[in-house]
Amino acid sequence: MKRSVLEYLRRSAARLPEKTAVIDEKESMTYRELLGYSLRIGSEVASCAPSGAPVPVLMEKSAKTLSAFLGIAQAGCFYVLMSPELPRSRLEQIQSVLEAQWVITDEAHRALAEELFAPERVLLVETLLEADVDEALLSRREAQRLDLDPLYANFTSGSTGVPKGVVVGHRSVLDFIDVFTRTFAFREDDVFANQAPFDFDVSVKDIYSSLAVGGTLVIVPRRLFSLPTELLDFLCAHNVTVMVWAVSALCLITTFHALDYKTPETVRQVLFSGEVMPMKHLKEWMAHLPRTRFVNLYGPTEITCNCTYHIIDRERDYGDVIPMGTAFENEQVLLLDGENRLVTQPEVNGEVCVRGSALALGYYNAWPQTNEHFVQNPLNSHFIEYIYRTGDLAHYNEAGELVFAGRKDFQIKHMGHRIELEEIERAIAAVPGIERACCIFDEKKSKLKGFYVGAVDKKELHHILSEQLPFFMVPGVLTPLEQMPLTKNGKIDRKALAALKRGGRA
Repeated sequence: MKRSVLEYLRRSAARLPEKTAVIDEKESMTYRELLGYSLRIGSEVASCAPSGAPVPVLMEKSAKTLSAFLGIAQAGCFYVLMSPELPRSRLEQIQSVLEAQWVITDEAHRALAEELFAPERVLLVETLLEADVDEALLSRREAQRLDLDPLYANFTSGSTGVPKGVVVGHRSVLDFIDVFTRTFAFREDDVFANQAPFDFDVSVKDIYSSLAVGGTLVIVPRRLFSLPTELLDFLCAHNVTVMVWAVSALCLITTFHALDYKTPETVRQVLFSGEVMPMKHLKEWMAHLPRTRFVNLYGPTEITCNCTYHIIDRERDYGDVIPMGTAFENEQVLLLDGENRLVTQPEVNGEVCVRGSALALGYYNAWPQTNEHFVQNPLNSHFIEYIYRTGDLAHYNEAGELVFAGRKDFQIKHMGHRIELEEIERAIAAVPGIERACCIFDEKKSKLKGFYVGAVDKKELHHILSEQLPFFMVPGVLTPLEQMPLTKNGKIDRKALAALKRGGRA
């Protein structure tokens, strides 16, 4: 029985010690080196931090960052990536929640770390990598370990203005990754192109899938995501076989038609998530990679990466909606209506709720938010059984597949009508010449506002939408953009769009 994700590392290091485990722009590490570095870091962390303590890592994503994550796990603690790109106020907010006593950083970010933490609480990764291994101390930590212990925390936006730290345990990652790697038959000759930031749960699939099968993790430099042709050069040079990417990152490439420049022909699987994939972008990817498997994934951070998947059928006419599909093994997705009754009939929306051991452990130091979202299953009155309420809406189609129907908080009431903003976005995106689309609702002015990237005049677009949508669903303001603002996790930044119209320029 596996009690920690370190079993993946140990097993692969034993089988493939000299194989490259991780590559970044500056260096690479074999499995033997990665295991050795994690033991060195773990020894030092365990000498100062108690089991179960949060240990932030204030570094850019890199091979050394991954070794720090695994070292923190060796020490029986849990890691939190604090991106140096975040505003100082955001980093201070995260630390106010964590109240961490120690931080790992590198020389490049030492000054910032010492400003946020006392200098004596700063551990330099360059020093840690040279430390001695304390096998006795690590053995004691390993003996104390439970599979329910936390592995990492990712911070998301909080409705109260304070970021929420989603704490995920080893058992949840083990359960998900075992199923994930088996479902998609990942292999030791796979090369995983890591697109996601290390504080975004998409990266969990890259890191631990690769470790589990003995693959190679290639960390794609962030700067390349504004240079589509150089990004394609990078993917081809590294013979990438698996891309587990955010939708916006894939759309960046097709928006600039970069696949016409070069196609990463070694890619055998593309798995995407985070937002609804526009069909025109998916079709372009599929046309350039005719033998590649494409998979739509769904799931919030709080259920450990994903809970449903749908393998794209190249012969199927999806219209403009790709199903969320079916639940992964050992996870159950329930649709509950406003009265907490189970929804089973087709085309009736319910809130997506998830049960299973992949659920996160809750929000760190945030009991009100934890108790609001991680709740007793209302369908079970006999014993404790938690579900996570996602806030997403979905329904079953006639084939019994789950279909995403928007956010509860994206469902608005306008001119007396209930409207799903996603329905308007799909209509805009379906217009020839439109690359991306987003719709927001200005509650104060009771006005729908549409934003789009594409060579279509806004008057012409208004006319087209007026012929396809009821009048109350046609945005009163349509704004063309050169590109969509994105959050650091690669999703469309709706707050930035709202601010854009209040005072910025489109």
